Amino acid sequence: MTDRSQQPSRRRTTSLPRPRRAVTAVVAMSAALAVAGTLPSSAAQSQGPRDVVRQGMERLVTDDKFPAALVATVDRDGRTRNYTAGVADLRTKAKVPVDGQVRAGSNTKTFVSTVVLQLVGEGKVQLDAPVETYLPLLIRGEGIDGRDIKVRQLLQHTSGLPNYTDHILEKVFGKERHTYYQPRETLDIALAHKADFAPGTGWAYSNTNYIVAGMIIEKVTGRPLAEQITKRVIDRIGLRHTYFPGVGDESIREPHPKGYHSAGPGAPLEDITKIDPSWMWSAGQLVSTPGDLNRFFSALIGGKLLEPAQLAQMRTTVKIPDGPEAGLGYGLGLIRTPLSCGGVAWGHGGDTPGYHTYPGVREDGRAATVVVTANMAPTAKGFTNAEALVDAALCRK
Repeated sequence: MTDRSQQPSRRRTTSLPRPRRAVTAVVAMSAALAVAGTLPSSAAQSQGPRDVVRQGMERLVTDDKFPAALVATVDRDGRTRNYTAGVADLRTKAKVPVDGQVRAGSNTKTFVSTVVLQLVGEGKVQLDAPVETYLPLLIRGEGIDGRDIKVRQLLQHTSGLPNYTDHILEKVFGKERHTYYQPRETLDIALAHKADFAPGTGWAYSNTNYIVAGMIIEKVTGRPLAEQITKRVIDRIGLRHTYFPGVGDESIREPHPKGYHSAGPGAPLEDITKIDPSWMWSAGQLVSTPGDLNRFFSALIGGKLLEPAQLAQMRTTVKIPDGPEAGLGYGLGLIRTPLSCGGVAWGHGGDTPGYHTYPGVREDGRAATVVVTANMAPTAKGFTNAEALVDAALCRK
């Protein structure tokens, strides 16, 4: 959920704070990744020595200095490949687990939006109803009124709600790393600040939007958010390695590479794997794997989780301000990214303590997810190259 901009003209969609980049997206850098002289790969499955994915993944470790990289791809014939590079633990030099679990960050938002849209399809929520309908008297602040904000605007980041994570980053990476936050606490942090703009008059990435969306899910269903995500999405499509951490759960349950944090490019890397993720909640708390994220986004775009009317709403995008790529847009918890070879990829992306995760799927079934194990890129182009690798994977012949 952080946003550490290496390119000030763009703003990253993150689970963490400070969204200075409009979105984690890259569309035309795959050629730069296709270099000769790849090192031996620790991939569980891969193609030959000219495999552009393996080459790009190795460069993320050797050139961009990420401790580890994990990649999962699905080709147009449905064949899955998993790759790893680097080490899972900088101290012990342990091998990176194939398709290991990681904190998925803001990819959580797409799961949450999916549940909201399922409730829309069931007639329990209306996209263009005011938030006040479901959370009466709760959303109030300077320039903020739940009677003026629509559910749709929460999911599309056009509500104007200020981003609570802008105000707690140093705490949750420092002295409050193991502090439990209730959702209402994070909402109150946001509501102590004035609105970014009047609802519907702008676009700004705000984790607060999805805290409110999570609250709506709980209010409408009368059940915990984690249960609804598990029942309606995770179990429904058989995501075996994805879960919503329980209260007090600071660990990652299955084999995983450690996640690292640094103060900036070139600064020492600190192991930040163990952390209370409660402050992320519906904005970014999920744990998943590259393979499971491919399965989720493929099932979503393939119509296995939403009825056609709701999926069409989710895929209706607004332009992301300052986004340098033509056609780049944000739907209802879903990002549309043009590919260098034509066509588009659908996904989201997320940064969270220790991990940067970037998935993309195509209409023809191809999918790719790249994970690197640092939420601050060790080099200036680290995240750009990680995201370009998804483009390379989705565009290779």
